Amino acid sequence: MTMPIDFAAALQRCPLVAILRGIQPDEIEAVGSALADAGFSLIEVPLNSPDPIRSIERLARHLKGRAVVGAGTVLTPAQVRDVAQAGGRIIVSPNTNRSVIMETAKAGLASLPGCFTASEAFAAIAAGAHALKVFPAEAMTPAALKALCAVLPMETPKLAVGGIAADTMGPWVKAGANGFGLGSALYSPGASAEKVGQKAQAFISAWSKLKMAEASN
Repeated sequence: MTMPIDFAAALQRCPLVAILRGIQPDEIEAVGSALADAGFSLIEVPLNSPDPIRSIERLARHLKGRAVVGAGTVLTPAQVRDVAQAGGRIIVSPNTNRSVIMETAKAGLASLPGCFTASEAFAAIAAGAHALKVFPAEAMTPAALKALCAVLPMETPKLAVGGIAADTMGPWVKAGANGFGLGSALYSPGASAEKVGQKAQAFISAWSKLKMAEASN
């Protein structure tokens, strides 16, 4: 499945997805700007946040051309359509749901379903997923991810999500993770834009160091 161009470009720039679970619509522009200023180009608003569609609509408009915005915890095809109408470009789910993946592809959005096993991963790819959300990473080990990556298509990006911190990304990258979804270690409800920006900069710095070390080997 051909990856949407905007998502592919953002993923190449910085494959770290900011997960803003619990954010309020009136906070979204300030926090989004702090993330974009730090270097994030992928931002997710989970649908179990307060008035998430409004937040997605506001953030997509505010960061147009700077970051690709989408939704997380997407469980139904109807939710995919709501996100698309709001200007969202990414659909992230905690599970592998064929109907959600197919609706995402139909809408021209980027599909990142959650998977934990090889069976789920291959089912997601067969349905049209553009990248895989390996979740929950905190219930897995880097060694398990390495074994999973050994059998999955190399061209399919694998993003580890769940329990990832700036100082724990290294072993996951060595195991085959192409990027990360970052939740509570980056943003928690009520956090100031300044605080989120500081944490975002720490993640960007850690990621840059990992890539530099990888390039020198």
